[in-house]
Amino acid sequence: MVDAAQTKSRPLFGVMAEFEDGESLLEAAEKTREAGYTRIQAYSPYRVEGLAKVLGQDGNILPWFVLAALIVGGVLAYYMQYVTDVVVYPINIGGRPDEAWQAFSIIVFEAAILFAGLTILGFMFLRSNLPLPYHPAFNAPNFEQASQTRFFICIEVTDPQFDLDETTSFLQSLDSLSVNEVES
Repeated sequence: MVDAAQTKSRPLFGVMAEFEDGESLLEAAEKTREAGYTRIQAYSPYRVEGLAKVLGQDGNILPWFVLAALIVGGVLAYYMQYVTDVVVYPINIGGRPDEAWQAFSIIVFEAAILFAGLTILGFMFLRSNLPLPYHPAFNAPNFEQASQTRFFICIEVTDPQFDLDETTSFLQSLDSLSVNEVES
């Protein structure tokens, strides 16, 4: 059993406010950004349109990495087949030329798609911080509702403008259902 003295000694992760709907969360995020806070996390059971842009997470470099993976996958597959069929083990079959690029095209396409898919999968895990068996936000009261019906916004302690009393009163002024300190 954890007593009050042990609870108070744990470091603080941030201050979290709970909202009833996505529109309230988006409005609160806009006001939080306008107030100058930069280390903000939002949690919702579904995508809230415009929230990523407000939180400054809208820049997406994934398409460029996928394009690079497509090119690298295709070039590597072509090179692998070329070296195998032309350099290492050339066989004259039916008078065809050694380098028949048409025969290589299927594997080139498949390898390019494979590299792109693996890049997308890797970015998905990186962007969503998976696998993440524990996060300090799980300590917030009623946070299990973040995957069902409630919306949360958290201002982290690492924010340069963070002051416990001012941040708590600011989040309370946003018409939130509740405001709680979140321990690490």
